[in-house]
Amino acid sequence: MAMNALAATNRNFRHAARILGLDSKLEKSLLIPFREIKVECTIPKDDGTLVSYVGFRVQHDNSRGPMKGGIRYHPEVDPDEVNALAQLMTWKTAVADIPYGGAKGGIGCMPKDLSKSELERLTRVFTQKIHDLIGVNMDVPAPDMGTNAQTMAWILDEYSKFHGYSPAIVTGKPIDLGGSLGREAATGRGVVYATEALLAEHGKSIKDLTFVIQGFGNVGSWAARLIHERGGKVVAVSDITGAVKNPNGIDIQSLLNHKEATGSLNNFDGGDAMDPNELLIEDCDVLIPCALGGVLNRENAGKVRAKFIIEAANHPTDPEADEILSKKGVIVLPDIYANSGGVTVSYFEWVQNIQGFMWDEEKVNKELHRYMTRAFGNIKTMCQTHNCSLRMGAFTLGVNRVARATVLRGWEA
Repeated sequence: MAMNALAATNRNFRHAARILGLDSKLEKSLLIPFREIKVECTIPKDDGTLVSYVGFRVQHDNSRGPMKGGIRYHPEVDPDEVNALAQLMTWKTAVADIPYGGAKGGIGCMPKDLSKSELERLTRVFTQKIHDLIGVNMDVPAPDMGTNAQTMAWILDEYSKFHGYSPAIVTGKPIDLGGSLGREAATGRGVVYATEALLAEHGKSIKDLTFVIQGFGNVGSWAARLIHERGGKVVAVSDITGAVKNPNGIDIQSLLNHKEATGSLNNFDGGDAMDPNELLIEDCDVLIPCALGGVLNRENAGKVRAKFIIEAANHPTDPEADEILSKKGVIVLPDIYANSGGVTVSYFEWVQNIQGFMWDEEKVNKELHRYMTRAFGNIKTMCQTHNCSLRMGAFTLGVNRVARATVLRGWEA
């Protein structure tokens, strides 16, 4: 799967570079990361024994601004995958038109095997090792798999010991330490704004359509909640624990309460249990994969009955599935745009921290709506100019912005 993400990202990039007619030397230069950092992090465990972990950070491109990307704590932190994700952040921030480049990083560890105090020590040692390679105007980390607002709080505190109070050093912080209102729901809300922009283009609206949502974590549950509020019918939902369907529409608030109480989607009385593997081919207007990558492949793509697919997950559609869906006339809204609500509101958080002036939630959501709607218009323009799919429209938009910035700054000098 990891190699798949890298191969797919490189393939999309090369295709976009060809469409744009980029100089081959420039194309090569854009793929090479600006810097890769690898550090040893040794901490005493709670029992006093020493243990070492490898931490790393890939900083892909800084032509449009400081680098931005998540830090994940996960045992299989694969260098290829991290490279792909850092590169993807470069294109994603360019599509959203926020002044960042891409980065990604993490520590190869199993967070659930570490106590809270061990995680804190590990985070602080990692921060000590990279503090002079990150910065408000250099590289701004964020949470990712296995990390959260608390992790960001520790990085902020440790970084501030060296550089003075710097709330803008990380985003996704707790509200009490300069986190932004609306950040929690941002990716799911952005998915809904993206969906509205796409449907409007086709003369449709959320209110009249049926939706299937794969994944009921942060992104999936917020997307479901907001679609439900707008009068859309969510007819099936799944997560790791199981799947539920109701052709008349699931009451999302009841399902959220049920999951909160029982920890799973099973035995929910507002719908029938279904095979989670059948979810992606369930009859609906709009399918929203919010879970893992590679879920739509050549095995199941031909059986998909949705007319629109909104990629809330990273890389849910593999290239073979892309071709099958495109032949069927299914419209796919690419991840690089559809799930960029999270990084957009991270940008708003950073802006608020730099200004020392915080916004109310209404302003955050209004600005997010403006950015998502504007980006969709820009993607459509690229699609018309180059006569290409939405995915290539988004990639050409992002790659072109980064290439222009690189050339303007004098990359050959």
